[in-house]
Amino acid sequence: LITGAAHGIGLAIANHLLGAGWSVAAFDLPKSGLSRAFGKSAHVVPIEGDVADAAAVARGVDRAVQAFGRLDGLVSNAGIMKRRPLGKLSLQDWQRVIDVNLTAAFLFARAAEKPLRKARGAIVTIASTRALMSERNTEAYSATKGGLVALTHALSISLGPDVRVNCISPGWIETGDYRKLRKKDHDEHPAGRVGKPDDIAEMAAFLLDAERSGFITGANVVVDGGMTRKMIYSE
Repeated sequence: LITGAAHGIGLAIANHLLGAGWSVAAFDLPKSGLSRAFGKSAHVVPIEGDVADAAAVARGVDRAVQAFGRLDGLVSNAGIMKRRPLGKLSLQDWQRVIDVNLTAAFLFARAAEKPLRKARGAIVTIASTRALMSERNTEAYSATKGGLVALTHALSISLGPDVRVNCISPGWIETGDYRKLRKKDHDEHPAGRVGKPDDIAEMAAFLLDAERSGFITGANVVVDGGMTRKMIYSE
């Protein structure tokens, strides 16, 4: 089950897993483009709902289990950003970002606990390098991503050994037109290029696979082309 599956990183993870032989329950908002993204694939169950709605989350997990008979993995990917100067960040905006980015991951983990334990499955949360470093006017977003890193290791202890729980913190992942990136955008990265959604999908697939990553739980894997290891001074 993948949240925020209609676009960007969520869609890339879904397509990667489908290519590896998984069946996918794709969860996203109504009118988000789920049908357009997956067509009529027999291996995809599209589920429309708000990830911050506890009832919708419970229905989504139930539908996934009914469709496939089991639940082997959960990817909590859905996220939004409301970038505002601190003085103009309303409590309503703050709360919506918290609800979608952080509370939803808790709701899905809680709803999916029983089937995941039964399958000895895995959870992957998608945080951000904003959990570790910041730009201006990202207080709500950064707070949620830091919260996801902490929620991940808490869940790994509470759900282990039945369920492994890991986190991916992407850096700059270009979900638009990669061809429009400038040379200097790529050159900023020690790896020599800006990231792609498939870079995150590869890591998510690895962390979901018990044969390849069965001894990894509670971890936060930074996938950022080396940017958080680069010291930057003003010139």
